[in-house]
Amino acid sequence: MPEGHTIHRLAADHEERFAGAPVRVTSPQGTFAASAALLDGRTLVRADAHGKHLFLGFGDAGWVHIHLGLFGKLGFGTAPAPPPTGTVRLRLLNDAHHADLRGPTACALITGPEKDAIHARLGPDPLRPGEDGERARLRIARSRVTVAALLMDQKVVAGVGNVYRAEVLFRHGIDPYRMGKDLTRAEWDAIWADLAELMREGVRNNRIDTVRPEHLPEAMGRPPRVDDHGGEVYVYRRTGQPCHVCGTPVRTAVLAARNLFWCPTCQRR
Repeated sequence: MPEGHTIHRLAADHEERFAGAPVRVTSPQGTFAASAALLDGRTLVRADAHGKHLFLGFGDAGWVHIHLGLFGKLGFGTAPAPPPTGTVRLRLLNDAHHADLRGPTACALITGPEKDAIHARLGPDPLRPGEDGERARLRIARSRVTVAALLMDQKVVAGVGNVYRAEVLFRHGIDPYRMGKDLTRAEWDAIWADLAELMREGVRNNRIDTVRPEHLPEAMGRPPRVDDHGGEVYVYRRTGQPCHVCGTPVRTAVLAARNLFWCPTCQRR
């Protein structure tokens, strides 16, 4: 499932390509056809992102709410667009660009109040302006749930996925099994600030990189990482490989149905 930086990047990509002018809107697959007909020819006013939720705003006509889920894909191309396949749930098209949405968990035309309700049930997003992480801190500070599970709970922090969860805990030497209530204010403030910076860099570069300069391949004389997410990391998907800092083999376990990665030496309780 895409992490929050990807969704913010998609929002920016939609604004760059489509905002401010009328857009052709179709649903080749057919399941979004009625809503697409209401939007066809209208102007895309703005795009918004909160956590893993993308919103495309068409003024008084409402917002297209998209959640990619595990299998959704959203891709861009130039015009003229190729003939759409039957798997395209939503296509946006103008004279220069097209965007195709396939296989999302959610694609629905919603009202402004319905959009507000989605924001209300989500935790703070490190990439949204004006968020300081205090709402998340208050929930974490009274929780007996593990920090690792809390970071993946979108009602606590929106946009953090498995990669950022594993990496930010490593970067701050925090055992993933510590309870939320045992996290200090200073530790949480440092985690929140680091998430915001790492995720902003993810938006800029369209990939996740979490390794500090002294641990990059060229600095350590090691081969670069090869992985489909495309970035340099400390522990994510590095089970059994030596930690870049201490050399201890990276461990993995299943927590809340997701794989957890950590260094037992660098991340002591």
